Amino acid sequence: MMKKHFVLFAAILCFCGSSCKKEKLAIAGSGWQEVAIVDKTSGAIEWKHPLEEGDECNDIEVTPDGHILFAYSKGAKLINRNHELIWDYKAGEKEEIHTATRLKDGGYMLAVCGEPARIVELDKDGKETREIPFHTVIFDIHNQFRQVAKTDDGLYLVPLIEKRKILQISPEGRNRGSIYIGYDVFSVKPLENKDMLVSCGRDGRFIRINPARQQSDSTVVTNSIKGASLLYVGELFLYENGNKLIANSNMYSDDKSQPLLIEIDENNEVIWSLPFNKEIKNITAVYSFRQ
Repeated sequence: MMKKHFVLFAAILCFCGSSCKKEKLAIAGSGWQEVAIVDKTSGAIEWKHPLEEGDECNDIEVTPDGHILFAYSKGAKLINRNHELIWDYKAGEKEEIHTATRLKDGGYMLAVCGEPARIVELDKDGKETREIPFHTVIFDIHNQFRQVAKTDDGLYLVPLIEKRKILQISPEGRNRGSIYIGYDVFSVKPLENKDMLVSCGRDGRFIRINPARQQSDSTVVTNSIKGASLLYVGELFLYENGNKLIANSNMYSDDKSQPLLIEIDENNEVIWSLPFNKEIKNITAVYSFRQ
């Protein structure tokens, strides 16, 4: 009998260890001089880290061991919760970094705006393992791209802001052609069947596009959302159940009443939004995790 009770207790502990953890959100925004972690339930800031003057963060993640990875335009850093530096990759003169993401193998990928632009991969310790130069034919470095993604096939997807298209770069660094979007582009997320979900920044929408057909399968604009208005659509975080968490920055809008984060279900209905918090200026990057 004691053994049965022990097994049941162990099972409960195991279940709670995975399901009883609370959802947290790592957030950052262009024009906001901090990166932060908020508790999703309360919307309260639990941790924050100041950026230096002139820094701009458009990408943030939390690693499995709880470290904070973020781009800050002049480079990309990995720090711990005590604000101690683990590694810092500096951009060169006349370069900017707006992509910092963890790869499935445990390494990292950075995307460097410049002439030429560069994809840089780092190992688990932050040491450079690969560099892929490419040309965007965009001479305003700040207006080249923001969040670059890598597909399971090793293809790099680069959302070119000024060109309003997605550039495809092969693992060998070859130009595999582009996909015209026709809108402002901020972030691209690879989906199943090689589809892409593209957030369209100033154009206040996001679209799902099929590269093979070079056409949109769906477009979600402000009047598609039931319960909120889309402003500047930054990063979209995709949940396993199909829900989408939208970074809805108000940096170019006079409307400051809209939520800065919006979670919608597959019917585009708002099921959660970030309550007003005067400490948060705007959000262009968001990452959900549990702890």
